[in-house]
Amino acid sequence: MKNTAQNRIIGKQAPLVPGYFMVGLWTILTLWIVGWIIVASFSTTPAIFSGTMGKGGFHPENYVRALITHNVLGYFLNSLIYTFSASFGVLAIAAPASYVLARYVFPGNKLIQNAFVAALGIPAIMIIMPLFSLFAGLGWSNSRILLITLYTGFNVPFTVFFLIAFFQNIPYEFEEAAAIDGCSPMKTFWVIMFPLVQPGVITVTIFNFITIWNEYFMALIFANTNRLRPVAVGLFQMIQSMRYTGDWAGMFAAVVIVFLPTLILYIFLSERIIAGVTSGAIKG
Repeated sequence: MKNTAQNRIIGKQAPLVPGYFMVGLWTILTLWIVGWIIVASFSTTPAIFSGTMGKGGFHPENYVRALITHNVLGYFLNSLIYTFSASFGVLAIAAPASYVLARYVFPGNKLIQNAFVAALGIPAIMIIMPLFSLFAGLGWSNSRILLITLYTGFNVPFTVFFLIAFFQNIPYEFEEAAAIDGCSPMKTFWVIMFPLVQPGVITVTIFNFITIWNEYFMALIFANTNRLRPVAVGLFQMIQSMRYTGDWAGMFAAVVIVFLPTLILYIFLSERIIAGVTSGAIKG
């Protein structure tokens, strides 16, 4: 009996072996690349090019040089401002909108939902230049508020689409009980309904955070001064300057600083991301 059960388990797992192999290979490759970058960030430029990293001592001053000399600290703070402000703005707009679209029946409801879905299929590159021409004509270019507004607007459709599935599957008894207790529709939403979709809110906020933090093209167009540049554009400018400065150790330190926030998010919130996505998929 034991051999039969073992054979049955092996038979079920055998088709998954190629997948396990590919995932394992990808994991090893990713860890190797990330590890190499981290080691390089604590080495010297000659050691990087000679392949003797780790033998020339420990150099944390690379991070100080990247933060101060190469202005990575300024880029980092700009990205924090853009990311947190836009993520909050997206949630403040999309959460009530998705609740209304999911819970109330009114003329044009499906049309509005379809419009949000259609907006997901519009490539940003198609409308960036017309927007730049419009705002440049109005004298609104090179503004933090403008970039935050654009990040907010571009991420609202996905957030609405994502949260609708969560709101649609909350029992109506919660709203009925709140109405009996004298809660207004707005109070019912913020006090009762919004906390009930916390898994979806956390997941979509993490997605928005990562998207905005890593965004490059829009920031390149609308933030073309050092005072406004986020980390993605700042890192590109730093790479361009390497042909003159040759500070590759400082550049790798800057790379670590840039991807550290998203790495921390994945490490500590990966279970919440998976739970939120699977919960939305099951409910939807």
